[in-house]
Amino acid sequence: MAELDVLALRENLPEVLGFVDAQLAKFNCSRKTITTIDVAVEEIYINIASYAYDPQVGPATIRTEIVQEPLSVILSFIDGGVPYDPLAKPDPVLHTPLQLRRRGGLGIFMVKKTMDDVSYEYKDGKNILTITKNLE
Repeated sequence: MAELDVLALRENLPEVLGFVDAQLAKFNCSRKTITTIDVAVEEIYINIASYAYDPQVGPATIRTEIVQEPLSVILSFIDGGVPYDPLAKPDPVLHTPLQLRRRGGLGIFMVKKTMDDVSYEYKDGKNILTITKNLE
């Protein structure tokens, strides 16, 4: 398991992506898999940086774990901001005209569709959003 602690600022996104990519590089992941994971990481991290502590700034922890059976990466995003379960919001109805859709929710919908598992818990005053992507 490896962990990165950063201030939840948008400008720290390159550091977060570099950390995740360095962990994935140890397992010879395909460029396609890395890109898919990076898009999910960006969506989740930018949401934390934009909304978790607004208007203040606080810490974010990104934890990576590789499991062998099946070969998978588990990424947890931990913040002490306002309690918020992004999975509680209903998925957007994509066939509804854009001007009639509710704002927001498309990014987490995309994360749910591209990852093999997505879960949320609020524990010990922390939001913990965990995504899993099979690497095989």
